[in-house]
Amino acid sequence: MKSYLFFFFFLFNTILIASDSPKVLLINAHPDDESGCAATVYKITKELNGTVDLAVITNGEAGYKYSTLAESIYGVELTEEKIGRKYLPDIRKKELKAGGSWVGIRNYIFFDQLDTYYTLDADTVLRLVWDTASVTKSLRLLIQNEHYDYIFCLLPTPQTHGHHKAATILALETVRQLPLALRPTILGVSGAMNKDTLTNSFLGLPSYPITKIEKDAPIFTFNRKTPFGYNGKLNYNIVVNWLIAEHKSQGTMQTFMNQGDKEVFYFFAINNDAKKETTKDFFSRMTTPVFRKRTYR
Repeated sequence: MKSYLFFFFFLFNTILIASDSPKVLLINAHPDDESGCAATVYKITKELNGTVDLAVITNGEAGYKYSTLAESIYGVELTEEKIGRKYLPDIRKKELKAGGSWVGIRNYIFFDQLDTYYTLDADTVLRLVWDTASVTKSLRLLIQNEHYDYIFCLLPTPQTHGHHKAATILALETVRQLPLALRPTILGVSGAMNKDTLTNSFLGLPSYPITKIEKDAPIFTFNRKTPFGYNGKLNYNIVVNWLIAEHKSQGTMQTFMNQGDKEVFYFFAINNDAKKETTKDFFSRMTTPVFRKRTYR
């Protein structure tokens, strides 16, 4: 009898722990886009016992223009377009995994779609560059098999890179294909300073109504500058910097160190309305301190 009681107690606690351990999928266009929510990812994996996977749509080959400093590291002229496009896909995957190891990313899913050039036009990318049908099908199977609680993707504002917009549109289209009750909650990621006033003013891209934000939903945040450690001298920007530092082939990425106070998450209108409170509770847990306070002589 005691053995049965122990078994059910163990099973109950296992289920309870699992329900409190969030499971998240990031869907991004390029290696290094994950830096936009790196502090949140760290908090989820290291402090909430959660799981984060990362799906990257392109092969990242177009990142050659700012690879000057990386040429001596990798021994090839990465800023020469043909050479950069040949070597950067493998280099950037290695850099991505090195950075992801600091924040606890579990699995990487690479779709290796063509990374063409900078553009604000998502429509051309979706119609003429990427195999959107194949990517959407694979994403749907991944989401169905893994049962994610949340999907994070970059907020597709008009001024963002067309590839970033396109990746988020694909993520939203994939989620929309699922029954409402089975959909992960999908959130658009942006950044802000502590002094900024946050509003749900983004109405979505006119050509893609699916990108609309729920205007009555809360705006969720995680503050990178939350202090911890001895005398509160540490914060989560340190971990973000570790991740950024691994993207050595992307010279301009290094200039983003210590920039931004908050990682901001917007609730897309296609979400199940009932998930607002669940998401609110999730981000409330994100504010719970976990590091032990120590005193020294």
